[in-house]
Amino acid sequence: MTAMTEREFKTIAAPAQAEIVIKKSRFTGRLLPAKTPEEAAVLLADLRTQYWNASHHVWAYALRAGQQRRYSDDGEPQGTAGVPVLESLLRAEVSDCLCVVTRYFGGILLGASGLVRAYTQAATAALGAAEIRTMALSHTLRTRCDYGFYGRLVALVPECGGTVLAADFAQEVTVTFRLRAADAEDFAARLRDASHGRCTAELLEESFASR
Repeated sequence: MTAMTEREFKTIAAPAQAEIVIKKSRFTGRLLPAKTPEEAAVLLADLRTQYWNASHHVWAYALRAGQQRRYSDDGEPQGTAGVPVLESLLRAEVSDCLCVVTRYFGGILLGASGLVRAYTQAATAALGAAEIRTMALSHTLRTRCDYGFYGRLVALVPECGGTVLAADFAQEVTVTFRLRAADAEDFAARLRDASHGRCTAELLEESFASR
């Protein structure tokens, strides 16, 4: 398992869910994007309201901010539900994500080991249904050049793995583009060489974007 660095992380692209049935109990695993405990609490409250007649809403989240990890067994025996759900998220190395496993009790007791397996399987099934993206730290940059160098500049950006976002044509051409932070040093060197030192890139913003 490869650990994510501070320059990249994995998360879900959109909500996802999957359902399993074990000995007449129905387990629905749901994954929802959440970046803060407050966002997670609102999402959980909405699910509790929508599925008010469920036996349990077991949940766990992993957030990048402060490396926060939380879980709840929601009435299931301690350690049999919330921990397996959280461990599923950690194994998948997914963050900024809330996982809620909603259970409708089918009348047959599963025992402690059976509950661990059931909640693990439900969370894993939801992860399998999700589109998981790797987000990389990116720089939004801006540079100015003359019209003669414009063609080389807009070719150099994708050569270095970047994307041109906009171009403004005035007395000079101003080009705005996005580039992975990991590629920024190589781009700067190539831009300097290609323009014979005439062009430099100005950093506008740091953000995470899908790799």
